[in-house]
Amino acid sequence: MKMFVVFVILLHVSQHASALEVYEGVESVLLLCKDTSVPLEPTLVWTRHDLSLPIVHERNDAGDELRDQNQRYRRRTSMKTDSLRTGDFSLTLRNPIISDSGTYTCTVTAFGNERTLTEVELQVKVSHKVFTLEVYEGAESVLLPCHIPFVSGPTTMMWSRYDLNPPTVHQRQQEEDELTDQNQRYRDRTSMKTDALQTGDFSLTLRKPHIFDSSNYTCTIRVTGEEPRLTDVQLQVKEPYTFPAEASVILAVLAVAAIVGLGVYLWKLFYRVPQVEVDSGVESVQLACKTTLDLPEDAKVEWMDSNFEKVHVYKNGSDRPEEQHQVYRDRTKMNEDLLKTGDLSLTLKHPKDGEAGKYTCTVYNKERKILLKKRVELQFRVPQVEVVTEVKSVQLPCKTTLHLPRDTKVEWVKSSKKVHVYQNGSDWPEDQDQSYRGRTELRRNLLKTGDLSLTLKYPTDGDNSTYTCTAYNNRKKILIKKEVVLKVKVLQVEVDSGVESVQLPFNTTLHLPEDAKAEWMDNYTSYWVNNRKVHVYENGSDQPEEQHQVYRDRTKMNEDLLKTGDLSLTLKHPTDGDNSTYTCTVYSREGNILLNRKVELKVRVPQVEVDSGVESVQLPFNTTLHLPVDAKVEWKVYESKIHVYENGSDQPHKQHQRYRDRTKMNEDLLKTGDLSLTLKYPTDGDNYTYTCTVYSREGNILLRKQVELKVRVCQVEVEEGAESVQLPFKTTQNLPEDVRVEWKRKEPEPSLMVHLYKNGCDQPEEQYEFYRDRTKMNEDLLKTGDLSLTLKHPTERDSGRYGCFVYSGKIVRWKDVQLKVKGLCCRRSSDCDRGLTLEETLSTFQQLLHHGGRSLTVTGGGERRGSTGGSSEEEERSYKPHDHMTRGAWPSVVMMSDRGCSGCCGCKTPIISTQRASLSPAPLHTPARPGRAHGGGGLSAHAQISFHVLQLFWDAEAFADESTD
Repeated sequence: MKMFVVFVILLHVSQHASALEVYEGVESVLLLCKDTSVPLEPTLVWTRHDLSLPIVHERNDAGDELRDQNQRYRRRTSMKTDSLRTGDFSLTLRNPIISDSGTYTCTVTAFGNERTLTEVELQVKVSHKVFTLEVYEGAESVLLPCHIPFVSGPTTMMWSRYDLNPPTVHQRQQEEDELTDQNQRYRDRTSMKTDALQTGDFSLTLRKPHIFDSSNYTCTIRVTGEEPRLTDVQLQVKEPYTFPAEASVILAVLAVAAIVGLGVYLWKLFYRVPQVEVDSGVESVQLACKTTLDLPEDAKVEWMDSNFEKVHVYKNGSDRPEEQHQVYRDRTKMNEDLLKTGDLSLTLKHPKDGEAGKYTCTVYNKERKILLKKRVELQFRVPQVEVVTEVKSVQLPCKTTLHLPRDTKVEWVKSSKKVHVYQNGSDWPEDQDQSYRGRTELRRNLLKTGDLSLTLKYPTDGDNSTYTCTAYNNRKKILIKKEVVLKVKVLQVEVDSGVESVQLPFNTTLHLPEDAKAEWMDNYTSYWVNNRKVHVYENGSDQPEEQHQVYRDRTKMNEDLLKTGDLSLTLKHPTDGDNSTYTCTVYSREGNILLNRKVELKVRVPQVEVDSGVESVQLPFNTTLHLPVDAKVEWKVYESKIHVYENGSDQPHKQHQRYRDRTKMNEDLLKTGDLSLTLKYPTDGDNYTYTCTVYSREGNILLRKQVELKVRVCQVEVEEGAESVQLPFKTTQNLPEDVRVEWKRKEPEPSLMVHLYKNGCDQPEEQYEFYRDRTKMNEDLLKTGDLSLTLKHPTERDSGRYGCFVYSGKIVRWKDVQLKVKGLCCRRSSDCDRGLTLEETLSTFQQLLHHGGRSLTVTGGGERRGSTGGSSEEEERSYKPHDHMTRGAWPSVVMMSDRGCSGCCGCKTPIISTQRASLSPAPLHTPARPGRAHGGGGLSAHAQISFHVLQLFWDAEAFADESTD
């Protein structure tokens, strides 16, 4: 439930600390912190107060604010990007180490008030790792692993083997080996990495392992002030394996076994038992068994169940009922002339759920030799009955055509609870569970009709279960048994925001005692409350002092509710904050639950969607209700006032600073009933659910409606190489002179300062150097309200989400702009096919010089010839153009940017153009081919910064004039 509660009320609410244990070495740990009441302009801070610099992570509307972060957590913490919108403030801490153990506090601050949401007691424990290694004698070496994720101080480590004296295998103190106490059998056979303290890798290399090296090795790492870390490695050095002479025999046996196994698998696949599936309670089922064998006249056919009880016997040309089990008597039948036709199928009447299983049909000859054997598996589908909670009753079907004796007992059971009992011709309510008394009913003459169906009145989701109907004779023999699954869906009530009230229905025919208690609760949960009381009726009257404050004066139940059985709840002025599953529970005086019913409420909120950049948007609210002249109209987001109309006029001094000069309501709004709000210059920072409430002079709510505003993020797209691009943002004019305007690149992370305007001028020294001399904002931006940013020479690296934040003490405006800069090589899909013309190539060359590239190779003859370094004279001669290249032909160009193709048109490789351009009529003076003296580059310092490698190969015939440098 998204309801913002006034912070002052919650300042001193104590939170329960949660404990969390992890082992050092895990990739990350999540410190949970969630809240459903997210205020406007929140600042979320994770702290650890036992540190001199307590801030672990901080986030506000502008993104992460890590300037005051304790350096030990640098680049190890993160939160979800949408955390301040969703209320999920959980912190991910990567690579936790022992020194991270402590109490972490999650605190949210807004409007100058601070609220502690939760405390997490984190304990990072030392993990005792155990490894098992096997190696053959004669191996060059073996590596015994031992790692710790982070070395935080002076360190001593030792590899030991405690079955030896002395036990030291290898020792290192700080950055040097200390082998004075090393056991002599390991002399000159052990070593460790020299950078172990930097990498945390203290693994030991043991050279030329022998059989007598087999043992348990312990790696002990001691860091000053911390618990020792232990790693055990069980090393087993085996004798070299020699291939036995009997190997060929073993392999042959294994091959035969594999063939046999495959044969068994295929046999099982081929002779898979067929399945027959029927509904529970059907009249009959046929178990198929057919053959084309010529069966002798004296053959015997025998059907047996999975318990090896005889189901049916056919012998000497007729059925033998005296041989079948009594359970199946008078319930089985086989076809006539079955030995002639080969159809040995069995018909089983009134199959019961308990008779599911595999049935075997076996045919014997006179000498008891098996001629045929087949199996069939019988399965039952359990029927499912599905209803919603608002129905008055539901029927659980159970029918049979069996002749039921008068003394038959019928019992409906759910789990171990008796739902209904019928015996000796009447119901036995004293035997049924209390929760079903007065709610169940069986049909009249049920034993004659065979209809044993159960009617359950006022079903709720608490009745969801599998119900079993069983009929017994007087000797407790089961005559029929059937299962039914009941699924009662929670009733959903949907209304539009703005309705005066909504009813959550609950009716029952159960006789309720006069001292019963009825309680409605929601399913709202938070750190300090779990399921709020919506309405309580006890001792014959409502108990408003017990209900939660958000429901006070908003709920109502009917009179004489215990007599009428109508326990419905009326909720006035519902909003989307009331969306919840509501449960009504009726208790006896002793506290036993008599009834339980759930209703799900969904309040639909109309959505208004506009593009960023529109001049204004209207949040609609119209009513035909006659409103008093002294009514008060208030538009709010959570507890922040967006617009207030009172005493016949607007009250701008009461509205939130962010919305000053940006809102407007119609004239004579109380007369016309048009309470719509116009919001000027909307941005994605205004994406909220807005609530309009109309109050009487006494403060009673007359009307309430919500509207959700969604402003689509502004999308700006430009091609790399453009002179500049503008990120638009226009807002109200005449902003205060002390306003601070920040343009930041929010995504991809980390957040970067793109442009800062404060104290009436730009602040280039505070912007990220990548954007220096590339950004510009308009003059008189505070007067005009045009806060747009011009970004010069955009490149693909500039693509991302930008945010503009306007501060006057706190954030008063903000807007996001998504910028996409298409790569040079993929302006159009056709460019990927045809390459670049000479004019485009020259332009591209200039752009790459300015923005950075990797290599540019110009070759003659239409083929790519180039390298990434200087070449010898012989190599240069080998690059002469083909003979077919004529005088006056332009060279072909191969160009590759620093990032390759941007992929905007599906091209995944650098563009290589082999197109020739016609010779210009005017003479062309070209630069001389760079020689080795230039390092293969021959470029100016500026160009060398932009290009890592540049090779230009010119055709001497086509370009005879090489005098120009």
